[in-house]
Amino acid sequence: MMPCLRLLALLLTGVVLVPSTAHLLEMPGKASLDESTYFAVQAIYAGWSAFAVPIFAAILANGSLAWLERRTAPRSAQWAAASAVLIALSLGVFFIWVLPANQATSNWTVKPADWAMFRTHWEYGHAIGAGLVFLAFVSTALATVRLK
Repeated sequence: MMPCLRLLALLLTGVVLVPSTAHLLEMPGKASLDESTYFAVQAIYAGWSAFAVPIFAAILANGSLAWLERRTAPRSAQWAAASAVLIALSLGVFFIWVLPANQATSNWTVKPADWAMFRTHWEYGHAIGAGLVFLAFVSTALATVRLK
């Protein structure tokens, strides 16, 4: 069972890393877009809320791995726990900076006067989240590799 849980935690954390990295890599190209073009580009994110499922599943898998490994492999348990915390922190960043921008712009269909501030929050929120998820992926990798 433990090898399957380790693999599941690693795969789910990797799945969470994909959209996070996509946002980070898109950031420089989107930085110079004018208002109309930026709002048009933002439409590509319709449906990305489905990534909530692997995010919560990755937290659960890493948390379960940490709990089950705590006595037999405390070092692995610590890395798995760190991953769960880092993914949860990335979710916190989303709720503090990204979600309010989505709400203020009605998911980028309404252009408020201070849209540029919301763009900054949205872009940098995702960049910070990507960094946290990358660290979570490294942590899960360290939890799944038996280091002596």
